[in-house]
Amino acid sequence: MSIKTARFTISPLTSADREAFTAYRATEDTARYQGWEASYSLSDADELIAGQPASFPPPEDGWLQLAVHEGSVLVGDVAVHTTTQPNTYEVGVTVAPEHQRRGVGKEALGAVVAALFDQHKAHRVTAETDARNDAVGALLKSLGFVHEGRAREADFFKGEWVSLDSWAVLASDRR
Repeated sequence: MSIKTARFTISPLTSADREAFTAYRATEDTARYQGWEASYSLSDADELIAGQPASFPPPEDGWLQLAVHEGSVLVGDVAVHTTTQPNTYEVGVTVAPEHQRRGVGKEALGAVVAALFDQHKAHRVTAETDARNDAVGALLKSLGFVHEGRAREADFFKGEWVSLDSWAVLASDRR
């Protein structure tokens, strides 16, 4: 499985990506709003890669990490989760710090969302974000996601209560 854009090739993360993947995940700025710590290690990457499903989209309640390559360079990744609701997916995106502010997230996540709708008959694609992460909120809005609400101090995350924003785009929004 591979998705091509003007600049990127998006395909399942493999062991060839492990060092670059670990390098950008193991930074404070990258880990700040994410579900891992800056102590992310090669063994963490190996475990994630070994547990990857073989299909896109992943099976129900499964996650698939997609590598975003510009040529041979890993510039980020997109996560896709198949929820238990029919034709409903959750997505997330991470861009390596040195590749941020170049449209990587918009182009890569946009291509994955388009593939979910156009090739896999998605009804709904969602994202849940830390409310303090203004950059990802702006990215999602630019891709047509609608801010559906904020759950105030709903998640005890990394030692503090944080608010969560819910975002979604429907197939009917894209018509």
